[in-house]
Amino acid sequence: MTSPHHADPAPRRPSAQPLYFEAPDYYRPQAVDGPAVFLAGGITGAGRWQDHAVTVLHSRPVVVLNPNRAAFPISDPGAAWEQVSWEQHHLHLPTVLTLFWFPASVTVQPIAMFELGQALGEGHRLVVGAHPGFPREPDVHMLCQLARPGLPVYSDLDDVLAAALAQLT
Repeated sequence: MTSPHHADPAPRRPSAQPLYFEAPDYYRPQAVDGPAVFLAGGITGAGRWQDHAVTVLHSRPVVVLNPNRAAFPISDPGAAWEQVSWEQHHLHLPTVLTLFWFPASVTVQPIAMFELGQALGEGHRLVVGAHPGFPREPDVHMLCQLARPGLPVYSDLDDVLAAALAQLT
């Protein structure tokens, strides 16, 4: 079995166009592709905020990388490993902009919080937002200000999306 990290390249695309990749399908960057955005942040109990993000981002030829699967195989014991491997691969692509959104939720999104700390510490390009109804919203602000003073933390998803699009131009 071939590792998904070492799969054959994707067929050539003719020009920059909106593209969408959802876990577990791997994105293989090509020179013709537009900028790529990883939709990091809350998944568990958070609704599908990513659907709105895709609609907004695809107003331009942006590659959207979405970890929120339409149907996660919860009964598959290997699915968690496959999911986190997919996320780590795409979070570490060198030209990807990571968009963090922590929506109002009853869960604290521990994996997303870990990924935020990782991205801040590794110096990744990112845009961050936390809804006032997210239980750890003050912590998101604190982490960002300690790691990157002056980095804005938005409280509305549309503001996060506008900031991401501004960074992509």
